[in-house]
Order: sequence, then C-alpha cells, then structure tokens
Amino acid sequence: MNIIPLSNLAISFIPVILVIVIMFHWSLKITDSIIAMARMVIQLLAIGYALNWIFAVETPLIILLLLTFMLIVASSIALRPISDKNTSTFFQTFIAITLGSGLTLAFIILFVLETNPWYKADTIIPLAGMIFASAMNTVSITAERFSTELSHSASVIKAREQAFKAGLIPLFNTLLAVGLVTLPGMMTGQIFSGVSPLVAVRYQIVVMCMITGGAGISSAIFLLLACKQYLAKNDN
Repeated sequence: MNIIPLSNLAISFIPVILVIVIMFHWSLKITDSIIAMARMVIQLLAIGYALNWIFAVETPLIILLLLTFMLIVASSIALRPISDKNTSTFFQTFIAITLGSGLTLAFIILFVLETNPWYKADTIIPLAGMIFASAMNTVSITAERFSTELSHSASVIKAREQAFKAGLIPLFNTLLAVGLVTLPGMMTGQIFSGVSPLVAVRYQIVVMCMITGGAGISSAIFLLLACKQYLAKNDN
C-alpha cells in the first residue's frame, strides 16, 4: 500500500472544513466539532506510536493491560446517554462488554482464526477494537432505551424487550447493507493491501459474525444485570 504524503493527508481535511464552515454560517456551535477533530488526530497519532511499540514488544501482559484499558474506556463511553449513571451501572456495563465481547473475541481468535500465539498484537488488537466499539454502541443504545422505557412506566419485561430490540437494529441494518451499500473497513483495507477480494470476504464474514454476536450478547448480559438490580431495588 502506498504511503500517504503529509500534503495529501492535509487535503483530506477539506470536506470536514466545509462542514464546519456551513455550521458557522448557520450560526451553529463549531467548538465541539473542532475539538472532536483535534482529538481524533491526536488519539490516532498516539495509538499509532503506541501500537508500533506494542507490536515490537508483544507480550501477554502488555496485551491484557491494553485490552483492559480498552474495555474500561468503552464501558465509560457507553454510559454517556444515561442520566442516572453510577458505579453500579458502570460495573454492569463493564461486566457485560467484557463477557459478551471478550469471550466472543477469544472464541474467534482461538477456534476460527487459530492465531498462534493468541496474543499476536497485529491480530488481536484490531479485532478487539472492532468488537469492543460495536458492543459499546449497542450497550449504550440498550441502556438508554431501557432507562427510557422504565421512566415511561413500562414493565421491566417490556422495557427489556424494547431495549434489546433497539440495540440490535443498527447491527442488523449493517448486516443488510454490507456488500451492497458499504464495504467494511477491514475488507477495504485488505483489498488496498493487494489481498484477493474472495479472501477478504472470508475475513469480513468472520468479523461481522464476531461483531454481531459479541455486541448482542453484551447487550443481553447488561439487560439481565440491569433487570436484576431494578427488581431487587423495587423489592426493597
């Protein structure tokens, strides 16, 4: 794959700048958008240097510490839409994402890709990023809908059903669109790198199954824990 020159990289910001100009022209707040873009650049540069070091070191302890950090951050971000968040809710989210996406990731690494060693950084870290992010978004939608349904006096069973259904909508929309509307990032990256599209498709199928399963299981675990806490709280 060709290396993108810095001058060409700078040009890629033009569409975003046009959006910010439109926001400014329409008297919308642009500070958050500029900060978000700046954070994106800084975060990606930082992770680029960090991964370069991690790939060189590649020890189980470092990999596990990085995965734990990713899970903590994902759990914190997942709770952003929830107004009534607390330590208990954070641990529910952390447990849900860790069990749901973590075990799914381990299953894919060990039994599908048969990665040896399992802590091979250039395999497990990109896959972990994809499945943790998907689980984070799904649990976030699920938690917000569950809270909203309960605030509207829905029964805990009805709230659970509606929340789980809402969380799954983006996942299945993605499954319906993949290959027709979108070419996922991993598949596109592999094709850019010269991999046969048929080989790239196999890997993408694995990734889509991993993401959908991991996120769905994480959502279900969160709802089981949230329902248990809600019922215990109301019984008391």
